[in-house]
Amino acid sequence: MSCKPGLLACLLFTAISCSRQPANPGLQRIAILRFENLGADPSLDWMGRAFSELISWELSGAPGIYAVPFDRIHRPGQGLGGRPLDAPGISAERALALTAGANRLGYGDYSMRDGRLEAHLTIEDPATGKMVQVLSARTRGDSRVVAAATDLARHITTQLAPPPTQDTAALHDYVSALESSDAAQSAQSLEQAIAADPNFGRAYSRLVQIKLQQGDRAATQSLLDRALARGPAISKVERARLAYERASLNGDSHQIEQSLAAWARLAPNDPNLWSAAAQAAMAHHDYTQAVQAYQKALAIEPEDINLLNQLGYAAAYAGDLNTATQALQRYQTIRPGDANPLDSLGDVHLLLGRLSDAETYYLQAVKKDPAFLNGADYFKAAIAHLMTGDIPGAGLLEQQFLDARAKAGDPLIELQKAHWAWLSGHRKEALSLMAAFAQKAESGALRQVASEAYSQLAIWQVALGNRSAAELFVAQAIQTAGPGSAGVAVVARFIAQPSASAAEWNARADQAFPLPAQKPVKDVALVYALLSDKQFAPAAAILQPLYDRTSPTADDSVPFLLAWADLETDKPKQAAALLRFNPIPPSTGVKPFSVFYFPRLFDLRGRIAELAGDTKQANAQYALFHRLSGDELTPSARR
Repeated sequence: MSCKPGLLACLLFTAISCSRQPANPGLQRIAILRFENLGADPSLDWMGRAFSELISWELSGAPGIYAVPFDRIHRPGQGLGGRPLDAPGISAERALALTAGANRLGYGDYSMRDGRLEAHLTIEDPATGKMVQVLSARTRGDSRVVAAATDLARHITTQLAPPPTQDTAALHDYVSALESSDAAQSAQSLEQAIAADPNFGRAYSRLVQIKLQQGDRAATQSLLDRALARGPAISKVERARLAYERASLNGDSHQIEQSLAAWARLAPNDPNLWSAAAQAAMAHHDYTQAVQAYQKALAIEPEDINLLNQLGYAAAYAGDLNTATQALQRYQTIRPGDANPLDSLGDVHLLLGRLSDAETYYLQAVKKDPAFLNGADYFKAAIAHLMTGDIPGAGLLEQQFLDARAKAGDPLIELQKAHWAWLSGHRKEALSLMAAFAQKAESGALRQVASEAYSQLAIWQVALGNRSAAELFVAQAIQTAGPGSAGVAVVARFIAQPSASAAEWNARADQAFPLPAQKPVKDVALVYALLSDKQFAPAAAILQPLYDRTSPTADDSVPFLLAWADLETDKPKQAAALLRFNPIPPSTGVKPFSVFYFPRLFDLRGRIAELAGDTKQANAQYALFHRLSGDELTPSARR
């Protein structure tokens, strides 16, 4: 395997087997459950979680062992119901641990007698019900819970990672944060833990996750800088984890590679590492490495449906439909009642041009669960059929979607009808339907949705070259905008401005989006403005770095936009590579800016085929493009 500049370091992937599904039958996936306090002092109940956390931490560095972490055991959506986090693990966590894939269970008890902490740990093989080990520890002193946990862990393996803290107060605060259901209270407890032990790396890591979930980028950056400034006082594995979080926050590809490589050396049995590596590889469009990393994670957690689902998409982008299908069928076997694996099977088949198969899977998904994605699989099936060029047949599937939404009382049926009219080439009808919906919604409870409709009308008019008409709709979009629709309205207003040079568009963008935090929106708005004005080279200059750092599962529009810019700037080979896959229909509704690449991608493919001398394929793609563009448009407007 060769390494490419800018991709994940070779060092990270030397540990990955080249086989399709790495096997690791000897790996112990051990879940240490919360210990039970058998003593008379309830103020020591917190130690129950401290024991499970400490032993899991220390086992994490041992070869051949994956200590299933707290978050994996208590992952939302496991379908087993909520249990108190401070309840004894043998009763509250056993089923959760087995669902998390544990093939060893550790449960124990402890008590305080005459200043001595006594603890017992039993290791069970749940497949046979046999007790594999029964261990005991007795300690005294201020750090007795840490010492007792280490003593118990040492009986399992001698190759232990150091405990993340020796400070009892810090550990107590960390446990309080872990078992609190209130994010603000958890954050406060973690700050207290860090104050008690400024080198408590795991406390920093957990607080970082809370800050990220709260969307507080500045606080997250400050916290990461504060943690990493501690240097080697924080454990190596936590430093690598924190370095990865900081690099990811900053979008620093080089540092992401380095931190992942360091993390891999220190925690080769951590599936979170391989999942992060896979995501980084997807962002770099190195789909083969992404597949290998997901397979490595699945060798540790073979029943993880999220990993199986992501492997399916990664394999599809790698062009390996067989591996994609096997992964998603495995997901289906684990969760036979779920519609999601069928929906994903539809996506990967559509992605690779297997339109009939995609339609079949989508319809199977909606049959399995009509409420899944609010019936959007009818719409996705309709899009798959539409891409064959059979507009009437696709319309029948779309009608099933509309009927399902009407039955559910959806007030946005007319909005969906307008979108479908546009997608199916009935442009005049689409404009009429969307305008009628916007006017009706404007005076009622759907005022914010009216803004979305007016924005869509403006975007369509820009795509058609009618900026003066777009300006009228923009004014109404801004006037009716709410918190959820203002973003699209602002971008629509920007691109509806009169045609200008690339320099002028850049100056306008600087004025419209002056804040650093607005740069992602600024780039997107500028790309659409430049493409609409046929300023292809400047658009490509923005799109290329955006493509280089964006996974197609995060945004599959970027490759098509870049392909358009590349083809118009005499880069047909690069454009052809970007046009390999079909876009996956969104389950949340039509993307407002999809008009810039759908159905244009078929025209681009036709031009690529024509350059390659494949007249038959070129004509087929051109015919599909014109059919979906509509007879109402002139040839110049289509191009």
